[in-house]
Amino acid sequence: MHFKLLKNAITNQFNKMSKYDLFTTSIEKDVMWENYLNSFPEGSNPIYRERTIHDCSCCKHFIKSIGNVVAIIDNELVSIWDLKLDDINYHTVAESMSNLVKSKNIDNIFLYPQKTVGTDKNYEHLITGDVKTYDHFFVEIPFGRNSGKNYYCEGPDIGTKLSNARASHDVLYRSLTLTNIEAINITMELISQNSIYRGQEHKFVVESFYKLKKEFDKLPESKQDNFVWSNLNLPESICRIKNTAIGTLLSDLSEGYDLDDAVKSFEFKVAPANYKRPTALVTKAMIETAKKKIEELGLTTALERRYANLSDISINNIIFADREATKLMKDDIFDSIVPKAQTINKSNTIQEISIENFISDVVPNITSMELFFENSHSNNLVSLIAPVDKNANKLFKWDNNFSWSYNGDMTDSIKERVKQAGGNVTGDLCCRLAWFNYDDLDFHMREPDGNHIYFGNKGPSFSGGRLDVDMNAGVGTTRTPVENIFYEKLSKMKEGIYELQVHNYTKRETIDVGFEIEIDYLGTVYNFNYPKQVRHNSYVSVAKFKYTKKSGFEIIETLPLSSQTSKNNWNLATQNYHKVNVFMMSPNYWDDHGVGNKHYFFMLENCENDGQARGFFNEFLREELNEHRKVIEIVGSNSKTQLTSNKLSGLGFSSTKRNEVTVRVKGNFTRVLKIKI
Repeated sequence: MHFKLLKNAITNQFNKMSKYDLFTTSIEKDVMWENYLNSFPEGSNPIYRERTIHDCSCCKHFIKSIGNVVAIIDNELVSIWDLKLDDINYHTVAESMSNLVKSKNIDNIFLYPQKTVGTDKNYEHLITGDVKTYDHFFVEIPFGRNSGKNYYCEGPDIGTKLSNARASHDVLYRSLTLTNIEAINITMELISQNSIYRGQEHKFVVESFYKLKKEFDKLPESKQDNFVWSNLNLPESICRIKNTAIGTLLSDLSEGYDLDDAVKSFEFKVAPANYKRPTALVTKAMIETAKKKIEELGLTTALERRYANLSDISINNIIFADREATKLMKDDIFDSIVPKAQTINKSNTIQEISIENFISDVVPNITSMELFFENSHSNNLVSLIAPVDKNANKLFKWDNNFSWSYNGDMTDSIKERVKQAGGNVTGDLCCRLAWFNYDDLDFHMREPDGNHIYFGNKGPSFSGGRLDVDMNAGVGTTRTPVENIFYEKLSKMKEGIYELQVHNYTKRETIDVGFEIEIDYLGTVYNFNYPKQVRHNSYVSVAKFKYTKKSGFEIIETLPLSSQTSKNNWNLATQNYHKVNVFMMSPNYWDDHGVGNKHYFFMLENCENDGQARGFFNEFLREELNEHRKVIEIVGSNSKTQLTSNKLSGLGFSSTKRNEVTVRVKGNFTRVLKIKI
């Protein structure tokens, strides 16, 4: 046996491997040395003096130092022991060592605190005067610019570099394992269409990570960890992408978060407070998939919308119609017969009546109806919407293709505006503010313990209160702004007096002044209207209420009565009576089928929607379209009604909100009723 053959083979193998990134496996140093000595076939490692000839302290140091060094070449693990040797005994030893070293996972990158490992030769002077030469394992560690690679590192710095490498590996491995391709595709498309804040800055990182992910997924699981180690030379922004803002977006999308919520979380981390996303949060793939589904269901023409008129609706789906309106409806001659009015009790005072009793006891006995249009009803203005194609397939959850749109393109007043702005509308107590110009109004809540919720202290407070929508701050961006303060759970609220205020932080306009408030306590809604101008930097106290665990919610002070000055809205003068052509339920309650919230529509003569209304809302759509709601939300906002005359419009009231309306009805004589809804 000639040890020099093994020594030179190890040196050559290390030099070849050094052209690649080097790593170490997690095999224990003593185990390597014991395996080396025990691998020699019987008789090939005889005793020399006191121990076997291969039991050498110099070689022992070498094997313990770098015997576990490996490289990754073509996705395969290669060790310094992967040798081709003619000597069968050394070949056996090398094969055993290779199997042992590669049986463990890579532990870290390879760094060494000296520029050589082992002792090349040493000498012994014999009694005879001759000099005996001993060869040992020995390699030079590449370092410096000319070597291509640098595995030399001063001792004090090794710990830090190894720790950083391990952290980068762990983060990159988790990122590649937990991030899915769909999330990366969505993120790249959002960047390409400029739909996220400063997305172009992340383009290189996301595209690089995408290429890495595709290669990673092609590998068998047994080789994926080595693949990660072999890519640690990439920029840290890629290796540690999971710890970046764009990485959290990838993670949220991979975990199934709603697209809007995921992007909102990303922009909360990186965008300034007044940042407004320039484009909608949908991708080309999402659009194509939604389009395919709509075509598959035959709903393309159902998306085209127009204002409805009296000739579109059936008298079977109305509660009351005056004689002139009845003539225009589509039904046979018998349906147009109006029963003779019966005598009703005369009263000189305004009587209160529930909407249910009004429908069952009063409507059958009247021939005409007028409604008193109050200033506070401006958000209740509503239009009935019909499909352009009368034969279009079913688009909604109910069995007809009619929908409705409230003033400001809302399905249900302020609550829907808050919901669309991302506010919480399901808390036990929700306070909602809406106004109609570019002023910067601010909502304030003063709590019993002295805490003050407002834009500078959004919460959550100790009582659980939080301001989650703040609009027109810094610059006026919308004429339909809202703000929202909510309490998720009453159980967290402190007992005592709460005061709700509105502050005009920045006055920008003198038109469309005032504001409206909803206080929603466990589904019971209290509405307040303040039609007057709020001066710059002045406060208006909306309400004081008392909360106790025993008695619950109790309003103790509210806004003063609003002004009764008449305004013109949708071609009608407020603070006046107007003729009701048709009184009916919302289309989702036609034909004795009820789906969702119930609305009562008083359609008024000469009421004209002065703009183009939204054709439909996502909450109306049939269930098969739910997965495409993001795309269809945009389609709905873009599907404005065609401009037509004779629009069927009036006032609508939701059964889920506390409200009241005054009507003057005629049978044998006039009667004034206040209907409680």
